[in-house]
Amino acid sequence: MPATTERDKPHIVVLDGHALNPGDLSWEPLHALGRVVIYPRSSPEEVVQRAREAELVLANKAPLFREQLERLPKLKYIGITATGYNNVDLHAAAERGIVVSNVLGYGTHSVAQHAFALLLELTNRVAAHHASVKRGDWAAQSDFSYTLQPVVELAGKNLGVVGYGNIGRQVARIGRAFGMSVLVHSSHATAEAGVELVELKELFERSGVVILNTALSPEKKGMVNAHLLQRMPQGAMLINTARGGLIDEQALVEAVRAGPLAGAGLDVRAEEPPPPDHPL
Repeated sequence: MPATTERDKPHIVVLDGHALNPGDLSWEPLHALGRVVIYPRSSPEEVVQRAREAELVLANKAPLFREQLERLPKLKYIGITATGYNNVDLHAAAERGIVVSNVLGYGTHSVAQHAFALLLELTNRVAAHHASVKRGDWAAQSDFSYTLQPVVELAGKNLGVVGYGNIGRQVARIGRAFGMSVLVHSSHATAEAGVELVELKELFERSGVVILNTALSPEKKGMVNAHLLQRMPQGAMLINTARGGLIDEQALVEAVRAGPLAGAGLDVRAEEPPPPDHPL
């Protein structure tokens, strides 16, 4: 058999490699698989031009919707270097016979941990106390016990978990370790010990804390709207470590300003990076 030449290898394009490898990893294993071109970032306008000759594309957030896919005739495979794949039109890809895969499990523990880091900042305000002590506020007090607010205990509260994949399950485990009762809304979850399956509206009505862990799809865009937020108990908190587009952000602003929410912890935004003048 004739030896494989460089031209025989598949053409691979990485559209936004910086998110996957900011410089601390090696691309050599990927180069062994084909002719590789790596772009640290790609704007929506650059995607087609850069991927036109690609048979395989790796992307994190670069858009690969119908308008892009129809102009990429050689494309056979899309690898999403993340768990969420809302930046790909799966129906359009299937129509063209393009295989799409994502990465599962890589952030299960770290994302769940971060969700509770955001929640604990809301309940205990560690950063605010740190800044206050540095300003000398504690030193100016006569009492040994200094606090900016009463501590909100998580024990005994209902934790609403929206989405029950690997991350959602880990969030539920941590919540139970804090002494919380866990309510779950998921189209795929089945009954199990220590978890109560409920409809989305009931979850928001009964939960003192809601943590979003679900994927973003066209049907779920803006699902956390004013109607749901206004049904939450007074003093409730919302955490989003999933996708910013799940929340109607203006409705969230109003729910924090006027109630019932005591606060929100957001790791994601509908537009990333966010505009500097956004009220959030």
